Parts: sequence; structure tokens; C-alpha cells
Amino acid sequence: MLIFPAIDLFEQKAVRLLKGDYQNMTVYSNSPLTVARDFALCGAEWIHMVDLEGAKFGSTPNFEVVRSVCENTDLKLEIGGGIRDIKTVSAYLSCGVRRVILGTAAVTDPHFLEEAVERYGDKIAVGVDLKDGLVAIKGWTEVSDQSAFSFCERMQKIGVSTLICTDISKDGAMKGTNVGLYREMSERFSLRIIASGGVSTMEDVKRLRELDLYGAIIGKAYYTGAIDLKEAIEVSK
Repeated sequence: MLIFPAIDLFEQKAVRLLKGDYQNMTVYSNSPLTVARDFALCGAEWIHMVDLEGAKFGSTPNFEVVRSVCENTDLKLEIGGGIRDIKTVSAYLSCGVRRVILGTAAVTDPHFLEEAVERYGDKIAVGVDLKDGLVAIKGWTEVSDQSAFSFCERMQKIGVSTLICTDISKDGAMKGTNVGLYREMSERFSLRIIASGGVSTMEDVKRLRELDLYGAIIGKAYYTGAIDLKEAIEVSK
């Protein structure tokens, strides 16, 4: 299982939200590049980044930060947040991003999703952000009418290969991850599943590793020191 240390971007800073609440934001670093370099020193292969401003407003205000991490580290980078058209997908992939994550657009614009998957294949992932069993959109500020499993089934039929699944109720709460959800998803679907939200202890990492998932995202637990990233990467192998 791969470990994806995470940087959430807001105004060119590394931040974290509590349960997706933009009013409950903590700034952890004014230099995302410095954080990314520390991930690399800990042995990380990938980095997961989200443009929180982009997710909310459908833009790419932190594009240059992403480009800087691509150009100044050897990390493989995946990025989500505000990616709503092919031009933006192309721009990110051209600057060195390895995988682009579609969230809101995957729900609201299926034709765009299909075009992106057809054109870029496994360089396209879909973020499945769940709130009370339904898929949330627009930076988690709205909830769609699509249920988790019906949405995932549709993604599989379209040809999406990677899903980043977040239980919003767990995100940033430091109270454990939703192992039951990820177990059921891995049993139902032949997709590469990345678990996100609430991975807050080494025990969480070990339990997810036992499910043989493709990956797990570590966010707040890294910044608070609750998880030693180097140890988590070793345990996950």
C-alpha cells in the first residue's frame, strides 16, 4: 500500500480543514515546497495535493505552487480541486503532475469526465467525497443526490482506474478512519482505492494495509506529529 502524505493549499500555504469546514482552518506552513521536501526525506514516493480555493470556486489559484513542487522534488504528484475542463487537466499534466483528480466535475459534467479518461487514461482519478452516504461537491460545501456505491459503479463502467475516497465526517478529526467503508468498497469494485480521512494512528495504517488497498492519505496526523511518516511508509509496504 502506498502512503500519500497530503498538502492542502489555500493562499499558497499548507493548511488543514476540520471536516471540510473552511471556517475551521489551521495554517501549518507558509512554504508547501518545504513540507514536500520533508515528505521526500521521509521516503515518500507520492504526494497528494488539493487546491482548496480551486475546489470551492472552480479555479487554479495555487497552480504555481504545484508547479514548484513538481520542478523542485522527485515526488510523483497528484492534484485535485477546481479542475473542471480539459484545458486545466492538460496544464497540470504538462507541468509535471502525474495524476489529476476530478471531483465536482465527475458528478456534474459526466461528458467531461469521459473525455478526460478517454484522452488521459490512468492519469485521471476521481475523488469520491462522502457525506452521510452521498457524494459531496464544490469543496464539500454542497451534497449531490448520488449515493456512494452507485456513483462508484458508474466510475468503474466509464473506465476510471483510481478512486480517492474520503469520509468527510472523519477528515481532520483525528478519531480514526472508516475501515468498514474501505473494506466494502474494495470488495465491491475492481478499482485502485486510496483511503482518505481520519488516518490518525499507526494502527489505522496497519488496518488499511491489511485490506490491501492501493493507498492511504495521511494529512493532519503528519502535521501534529501523531504519525511518524517514515514509520508509516515502512509499515505500509
